[in-house]
Amino acid sequence: MKKILFLIALISSSSFAANTTNRQGFSGPVYGLKSVKAVLDAGVFSDDTPVTLTGSLAASLGGSLYVFTDASGTISVKIDYSKWRGLKVTPETAITIQGQINKTFTETTIDVESIKLVK
Repeated sequence: MKKILFLIALISSSSFAANTTNRQGFSGPVYGLKSVKAVLDAGVFSDDTPVTLTGSLAASLGGSLYVFTDASGTISVKIDYSKWRGLKVTPETAITIQGQINKTFTETTIDVESIKLVK
């Protein structure tokens, strides 16, 4: 009986051992659409597809909606207040946004998850 309990304790202790892998986030290639033209040309089933776009905000449409522009075109983006994290952006400021395509019957927009200044 003692041997069985010892084996169970030994086996279960390895499952509770500290995991030494890096859990700070993925550091590798990021797949997804990389231009406004690619987003607008994406098919009907592209809803929730990840995107990473680099460009600038051309104008505010009111509330959390903005016009994003890059070398290939313009698209409406939704940036919630919490995503700004104190950044000050003008139409001349180069930014990179990451988010997902939000496709409806009438329009295609981007729901922004993060916004960063281009260095």
